[in-house]
Amino acid sequence: MILQRTILTGFLFLAAAGAANGAAEHCFTRAEQRAKTAAHAVVPLSRAMRAVRKHGEVIHARLCEHGGHPVYLLTVLADDGKVAQASVDAVNGAVVGAHAQEQVGQEKQDKREEKKADKKQDTKQDLKQEPKQDAKQDPKQDVKKAK
Repeated sequence: MILQRTILTGFLFLAAAGAANGAAEHCFTRAEQRAKTAAHAVVPLSRAMRAVRKHGEVIHARLCEHGGHPVYLLTVLADDGKVAQASVDAVNGAVVGAHAQEQVGQEKQDKREEKKADKKQDTKQDLKQEPKQDAKQDPKQDVKKAK
């Protein structure tokens, strides 16, 4: 009986999690995008792209629905090579939000560089300590090694 309850609870939990994820974001197919644009339910993609053009070149675009509201999700490549994600309201063409995707990658790069610097520092300290260890050796042993 306990096993049945546990399994039933697990299924209910998974179903609820799947439903929550589905409600959060749904991206339309190309055909659905064309139909919505033709019906004037959303602004044309070109207008959304113009809204973020000052930030860089749009390299990927898709029309999704967040909370029942259509939004263009645009991936933008800036002139300096950084990649950002921009959200444009598909009803009125206004930029809703933008954030850099490279921030996570940059943080990882910074950590790698920090580790390299720490390793170099440790290596330098080890090299400085080695001659001190040699100086502590008994001079009689050096004479024996020479013979």
